[in-house]
Amino acid sequence: MTRTILATVALAVAATSFHAFAQDKAAKPSAATVEAYLKSTFGKAPPEWQARIQPDETLAICNATRNNVSSAQIEEIIKREIAKVKFPASGKFVGDWKAGLKVANNGRGGQFSDPPGTEAGGNCFACHQLDPKEVSYGTLGPSLKAYGKDRKFDPEEAKNAYIKIYDSHAVVPCSNMPRFGANNVLSEQQIVDVVGYLFDPESPVNK
Repeated sequence: MTRTILATVALAVAATSFHAFAQDKAAKPSAATVEAYLKSTFGKAPPEWQARIQPDETLAICNATRNNVSSAQIEEIIKREIAKVKFPASGKFVGDWKAGLKVANNGRGGQFSDPPGTEAGGNCFACHQLDPKEVSYGTLGPSLKAYGKDRKFDPEEAKNAYIKIYDSHAVVPCSNMPRFGANNVLSEQQIVDVVGYLFDPESPVNK
């Protein structure tokens, strides 16, 4: 599982645990209290991991508002995050769907036990249904079966998918989806291949 995914899961678990604790004490924790609690759970983590729990400007807004952002904040976030998106120099957004399937299935990368150079994956099936024949998938995100087919394999829709995978906050501010490209979890080519998995007519996603 990637560093970003692991960190997101760890933070979510810690926040959930603290929220349950606070409810048990009939208290509503302040943002500062929650931040202090989260930092304490990573007290023995390496400096790199310590840095990963520091929210950037966008996450700071999402945390402070509990994802209930105003119209002005939505515009601010989208403007900031879309500027982070780096588009393929080739202008091609639909890559090799077979390679994209491997990325979608790969949950490795970013673990303490991973040897140096371990390639990270998107672990897409943890949150989404993609191949309609797949029986094991998460439901945190919407089903993506027939994704390209439903969008008539529109090139503009493929570009939009690339943007969302690269930086989900550029499309849906305060999204739970990791910012795979902006946070250097997946390479540009990996993202293009995942888009291929979603949009290629031969991909099992569209069968």
